[in-house]
Amino acid sequence: MKILVIDDDPAMTDLLKLILVSTDAEVFTANSGAEGLKKLKESSPSVVILDLMMPDMDGWQMTTEIRSFSSVPIMILSVIDNPGLVARALDAGADDYLIKPAPRSVLIAHINNLTRRRTAVDASIGSLNMIGAV
Repeated sequence: MKILVIDDDPAMTDLLKLILVSTDAEVFTANSGAEGLKKLKESSPSVVILDLMMPDMDGWQMTTEIRSFSSVPIMILSVIDNPGLVARALDAGADDYLIKPAPRSVLIAHINNLTRRRTAVDASIGSLNMIGAV
């Protein structure tokens, strides 16, 4: 599994990489929106973990931009615990939202859920394509 972590705080991307590498995931990090979009296109991750509060391009803008070309699952991981802003992130196209600091086991369970759901959708689409080819 490939995971892309986008957060403007290098300490946070380093910590998440340390946590996620222990799950045998291949982890890529970016500390700006522009760098994150570039790495997303280069690495084709299974899931993106995205912070909301970033200076150059915030998480809402990033989510909208990612959704313009990709259906990769997006998990917002943010200190913001405001129901209206959580709803705004989900409405922008995020698939999940966790509040920092999230326990390691909860973070990993949410990532597994997102990738499991994506695998099931991809399998369903593959089956439909096979039926259409008959």
